[in-house]
Amino acid sequence: MKKFSTAYLVRYFLAFLVITIFSGCLAILDTLSTADLDDIQKRNKLIAVTTYSASSYFIYRGQPMGFEYELLSMFAKEIGVELEIVISKEPSKVKHSLARHEADIVAANIAVTRKNANEFQFTDAIAVTRQVLVQRKSDGLIRNQIDLIGKTVHLYPGSAYVDRVKNLSDEIGGDIEIQNVSSEIIPEKLIAQVSDGTIDYTIAEEGTALINAAYHPNLDVSTPISFPQRVAWLVRPEATELRLKLNEWILKIKENGVLDAVYARYFKQSRIAGERMRSGFHSLTGKSISAYDDLLKKASKDAGFDWRLLAAVAYQESRFNPRAKSWAGATGLMQVMSYTASGYGYRNLYDPVENVRISGLYFQSVEKHLAKYELDESEKIHFMLASYNAGPGHVEDAMRLAEKYGKNPKIWFNNVDEFILNLANPVYYNDPIVKYGYCRGEEPYLYVKQIMERFEHYKRFIDE
Repeated sequence: MKKFSTAYLVRYFLAFLVITIFSGCLAILDTLSTADLDDIQKRNKLIAVTTYSASSYFIYRGQPMGFEYELLSMFAKEIGVELEIVISKEPSKVKHSLARHEADIVAANIAVTRKNANEFQFTDAIAVTRQVLVQRKSDGLIRNQIDLIGKTVHLYPGSAYVDRVKNLSDEIGGDIEIQNVSSEIIPEKLIAQVSDGTIDYTIAEEGTALINAAYHPNLDVSTPISFPQRVAWLVRPEATELRLKLNEWILKIKENGVLDAVYARYFKQSRIAGERMRSGFHSLTGKSISAYDDLLKKASKDAGFDWRLLAAVAYQESRFNPRAKSWAGATGLMQVMSYTASGYGYRNLYDPVENVRISGLYFQSVEKHLAKYELDESEKIHFMLASYNAGPGHVEDAMRLAEKYGKNPKIWFNNVDEFILNLANPVYYNDPIVKYGYCRGEEPYLYVKQIMERFEHYKRFIDE
């Protein structure tokens, strides 16, 4: 029998380990790179990359909005999954997210070109646009592209706009100077630099240009640089079923008029878009979520948690309407009940100051009540939100049921939340361990989920 030295065995083992790990990594990479519709539905999540812009995705008065965002939300609902939005930090490189296996779809106002089609699959077109010159209004407006000879245009390196300007230079027989800018500057910032005179020219997609021209009235965006181009979404070449489903859905929303309605909301109502951007409650141009941010910040500081979370609660409860009143008698900005207010010595629930103060105090009392369970900090937020909506008694009933049926009573999602739903079922609310009986569990179930989703949106764009 052949004998092996210890050093040999160690080297053999290490080599085996490296091969095993490498093979595992390749398997994971292969799974990510070949993810198709069935895989997305099994994981219950559609991962989509888009850009932070006035056309694709932004926050306005506490609500996530955008042409691309709204359509992505509709499609995720169509296939019955959650939507996860990933923001590309470099707009000109957004399509590379597919190559890096970071997403299932790229939805970022991308024109259909042969160059992109060689690398990825395009869906059917969702819009038609063109590239336009962004310039300040003056007596010397450029209307003929030939007049761009010798001018400097500021553009993202590697963008489709760069390719177009190079081709245009060939077509008109003269050089147009290209000045590269940081790939992390969002389109709105570059357009703003034209408005304030920092630069003279840039190029933008027409819809985005029109929205920004409504905000910057000294801009002209009427000179086309390209022919009409189709705009579509990108998927990986392997995602055949996903592409087929997307095309089927795109055809449906074209035929029923939904696509036209969403497009008009963002690109054909430039005056309204300009008003949104001037309001101070637009994440691109302002720093506020609502008119009540200062009140929310103070109450959150007293309660010891992120003010943007309380803002997400206020939006969910009243859409920031201090005169709101529910069928159950909940009143004001935070939808406070009169008996809760009287317990803290307050009476005027329509006063935003008192209303927010009461909600802050109530959250503090809920947190103290939950302290005995020694919840993880990140989990505690979920239980506090559920308690704010349904009362701590029902939440504790759901925790006891979760433990009884083998789930973790200290984790909300996919554990306790399942049993808050079950409290609408007599099999569960008649269980001897349930002390507070029936609960319409769908409300707190959705409440926590929706607020945490909105909180994530706020964290992307609004400073803490």
